[in-house]
Amino acid sequence: MDRHPDTRGHDGPEPVHDVIGIGFGPSNLALAIALDEAGGRRSLRPRVRFIERQPEFVWHGGMLLPDSGMQISFLKDLVTLRDPTSPFTFVNYLHVHGRLIDYINRKSFYPSRIEFNDYLRWVAARFADRCDYGRTVVAVEPEGSGDVIRHLVVKAVDVEGREHRRRTRAVVLATGGEPRIPPMFTGFRDSRRVFHSSGYLRRIADVPEAPSPRIAVIGAGQTAAEIFLDLQTRLPQARVEMIFRGQALKPADDSPFVNEIFNPDFTDFLYRRPAAQRRSIIDEFRTTNYSVVDGDLIARIYDLLYQQKVLGDPQHALHPRTTVASAREHVDGVSLDLVDVTGAVRQARYDAVVLATGYRRDGLDSLMTDLKPYLVEGAIDRDYRLRTKAGFEPAIYLQGFSEPTHGLSDTLLSVLVMRGAEIAESLLTNRPLHATA
Repeated sequence: MDRHPDTRGHDGPEPVHDVIGIGFGPSNLALAIALDEAGGRRSLRPRVRFIERQPEFVWHGGMLLPDSGMQISFLKDLVTLRDPTSPFTFVNYLHVHGRLIDYINRKSFYPSRIEFNDYLRWVAARFADRCDYGRTVVAVEPEGSGDVIRHLVVKAVDVEGREHRRRTRAVVLATGGEPRIPPMFTGFRDSRRVFHSSGYLRRIADVPEAPSPRIAVIGAGQTAAEIFLDLQTRLPQARVEMIFRGQALKPADDSPFVNEIFNPDFTDFLYRRPAAQRRSIIDEFRTTNYSVVDGDLIARIYDLLYQQKVLGDPQHALHPRTTVASAREHVDGVSLDLVDVTGAVRQARYDAVVLATGYRRDGLDSLMTDLKPYLVEGAIDRDYRLRTKAGFEPAIYLQGFSEPTHGLSDTLLSVLVMRGAEIAESLLTNRPLHATA
């Protein structure tokens, strides 16, 4: 039985791309640079295309808060760890924009999130001719005859609902995480009052007005803390409460020796460990990334609450050891049933609820339903390529979906430079390329 026998356009066979990147965030942007540079060293110009659902490049646009800073050094930009002489370094970005000496005078390794997004956009503009913006990939399907699959067909739809199909010898999936919505909030998709932190800046402006709005922030991680503090200035009359299950806000461990788990050679070490040992190591270091907050933010929140105690005006509050049992929306607000550690239940009404509940990374299943018969379940190689069965010739690489095998850095910016280079080398070394310079 044929699986998508060769797709043809009006004027003959559609071109076969060497690589199609699904998603065009920092990970595939780093890959685009690496492919250009590695291809140049081989006098090759692979036919590469990226597909991005956003209408333009933006990195976590819903959380570009005025007072938010990066949590990693600018030296972990798109290229510096691999090639500090590259024109795509953050330092060169500052030079081109006439801000290098001003940045040096800041005496900080950590740019604002707004500035780092601008840096990423500056780099992305150099590759705009290779990216289809405003298109959402809905499926990746096999193409071939009998038991041999030679190509993949990437199907995407644009904002007007039109379908677009591209053929390729390899795909690199870097779609990022999807908002994690707790079960009691899944029915609030169209609500103006309940929304995930990924859309915070856009959605907070749409919250129905109230003289002194009461807002709940669900979660206890970095994002929850940033939103809690942002609301103090954005809506100074608001009464903001942070609700979370833990005993207290916990500081992120970013000490030097612990930070070595984000070094490139640690990926090699972890990948070679047995699965049980890998899980143990990842669990040991979860405080570097999950449900933790930068120490300076914790101090600012504590000072804020302390000063309110001094003034006798407890405008804001933290509710640790508390879970949300159920939620209901009314004309004038949202009611939450809150359960504390003793099992006691109380009801609270809010004008808005912000879900700082993180992201899930299981969205690939729906994209690759037709490819499952060809995959070796749970197997991914060191170069981030999914292992496939005999007769399946295309390559499938993952960026940001390999934490269990490659470590905690897999979803972070720390590793994307070297990961992009490794995938580029794998593609150029192991795949037959038709597009040559």
